[in-house]
Amino acid sequence: MARIAVIGAGMGAMATAARLAVAGHRVTVYERSATYGGAVGRYEREGFAFDTGPGLLHLPAVYRDLFVKTGKRPLEQSVDMVQVNPAVRHVLPDYSIDVTLPGASHGGVAAALDQAFGPGAGSRWNDVLGRARDVWDATRRPLLEEPLRADREALGTDPYPALRKSGLLRRRTPTLKEIADRELGGALGELLTGLVAEYGLDPWSAPGSATVLPYMEQTFGSWYVRGGMRALATAVYERCLERKVDFVFGAEVREVRAADGRAAGLLLADGTEVAADSVVCGIDPRQLPAGSVPWPEDAVPARGGLAGTSRFTLFLALRGARPPGTAHRTRLYSRGTSPDLTVLRPDDPATRPDEDHEAVTVQARCAPHGVIDWSEPSVSRPHAERLLEAAALVVPDLQERLLWHEVRTPVDVAEATGAVAGSVPLPALAGAGGRLLYPANATALPGLYLAGGWAHPGGGLPHAGMTGALVAGLIVEGADFRGSQ
Repeated sequence: MARIAVIGAGMGAMATAARLAVAGHRVTVYERSATYGGAVGRYEREGFAFDTGPGLLHLPAVYRDLFVKTGKRPLEQSVDMVQVNPAVRHVLPDYSIDVTLPGASHGGVAAALDQAFGPGAGSRWNDVLGRARDVWDATRRPLLEEPLRADREALGTDPYPALRKSGLLRRRTPTLKEIADRELGGALGELLTGLVAEYGLDPWSAPGSATVLPYMEQTFGSWYVRGGMRALATAVYERCLERKVDFVFGAEVREVRAADGRAAGLLLADGTEVAADSVVCGIDPRQLPAGSVPWPEDAVPARGGLAGTSRFTLFLALRGARPPGTAHRTRLYSRGTSPDLTVLRPDDPATRPDEDHEAVTVQARCAPHGVIDWSEPSVSRPHAERLLEAAALVVPDLQERLLWHEVRTPVDVAEATGAVAGSVPLPALAGAGGRLLYPANATALPGLYLAGGWAHPGGGLPHAGMTGALVAGLIVEGADFRGSQ
């Protein structure tokens, strides 16, 4: 039985802790805040409740596998998880297009797109996602289920098979934006770039492999946990407790201690020294002193720099019932100075005081704090007003129904989660010369491992959850570990 110290109680860190405890190790999690879940938090006020992080789960098989491998009670008996259908409503004001797509139905999506964009649109869309399936087949194992290969260049080539004679294969591989323009065109192309931009990726520089993200959504569906996504974090936390994982809250880690050339424990901010046989860093290593965690210079994000994007969120408390047939998720595309935004309207009694009220979340990607000074009211207040004005395009009578709203900027994200500059990690992708790959889960310091969204395979609930299987496999099986089964 080895002593394992885990830094942070985010989803990836807890997934790792549960798997290691099942393998017979003595695991203790040290968390700087007073609670678990990391970015998967919850805000409550006057009977309204909102998710402060991800509002939906894609690729739920990751957490189903976690619960199968760590206990007798499956995920579905731990949370009430439902597939969102319809999957998403797209509103493109500049094209006067408003289309709602069904969940996990390629045929249903094609029919809806044909009706909204004209005959043949659904076929073109599914052809692109068919090529995205090739990306999924090529990268599922090396990007999600296996430790990062020592030869990072092997994943630097974009596996998206762009159409021949499309003008996209000359001199260099095409960007996602170029694929959207050439293979879809116009408003239909904007649907593709908008779905990818929702993950925080820039379509103008993202590789064609980014098509795998909408492919995953359309193939495996979008899922919501009743009571809010925080309920999923609670379920994982309770599974850790069942497996006898210890949690120490209010315990900020100052550095990772090394002895005899390997990780040997932690030094806490209050001066406490913790001995361990192995250490799992489940937070952004940039939160720790430089040199405490070995960091590849070519890994994302750059050590000491600002990387990725952040999230600007509005929580809206509305009077009046949620109208029947309202889409859970609406994607509103930019108009004028307003950014693209996502509006979440869950049909969940746990989010509202009664049936005569509705809780709505408005999210938009934005630059991290530091790139923009989000602590300055003259910056954050006008941005919130623009988002509120834009949201009124897809929430009828919003201003008349609005009781109050709360604003969450990247500064709030940083304070709640410890994330540097409030940055939110992107999912790892093949292509782009390997620039979208994160550090490997095993570091240059023996006995020190990386889990969570800032390690391979990157950000997002499914990707962070997969780090649990990867890190546990590396610790339990060592160099013989070849990937999750």
